[in-house]
Amino acid sequence: MWHWLLTSTTYGTWLPGDARGSVTSVRDYRSTDTNTRIRVEHDQLGEAWEAPVPGLQRSAIAQMKGEAVWLTVEQADILLEQFKASAAFRDWRLLAVAIMPNHFHLVVAIAIDFDPAKMLQEFKGNGSRALNHKFPKPASGTWWTKSGSKRKLKDEAAVTAAVNYVLHKQPNPLFTWSDSHHHG
Repeated sequence: MWHWLLTSTTYGTWLPGDARGSVTSVRDYRSTDTNTRIRVEHDQLGEAWEAPVPGLQRSAIAQMKGEAVWLTVEQADILLEQFKASAAFRDWRLLAVAIMPNHFHLVVAIAIDFDPAKMLQEFKGNGSRALNHKFPKPASGTWWTKSGSKRKLKDEAAVTAAVNYVLHKQPNPLFTWSDSHHHG
């Protein structure tokens, strides 16, 4: 069984270089990295995010194709139902979901090895179709930022920690849900 913590932000709400820190394609070298010529992207559970880079954030803002997307409770409800349907269709087990105005987290268990980037893309794509069915498509043409975080949970302790993080450590969630209970 493979377990993943999947995360994506809504379009324009958490840009590269953000003052809150970010996980981006900007690579750096830290003293804790192995001695290698290849720089490492720090995107593993527990690692510090990239430091703010104001110039990078200004550049990202200048390239935006529309306003930032902030989800409503009604949109979060549609997404939750679509995430559950997407998981059921693929025979994936959705363990926990948190949907905030500007991002979501999913903890997913799968029985077969599957590319986590494709898994996240499927959740986002199906979620977008469900939202587009009821709401106008955003001016940017997308609800989501490109890509997202795909963190493999290596053992049961990591799965438990991720579920706890998703259900109990999110700022102002619109919805949290687990396979054992739902919080709105």
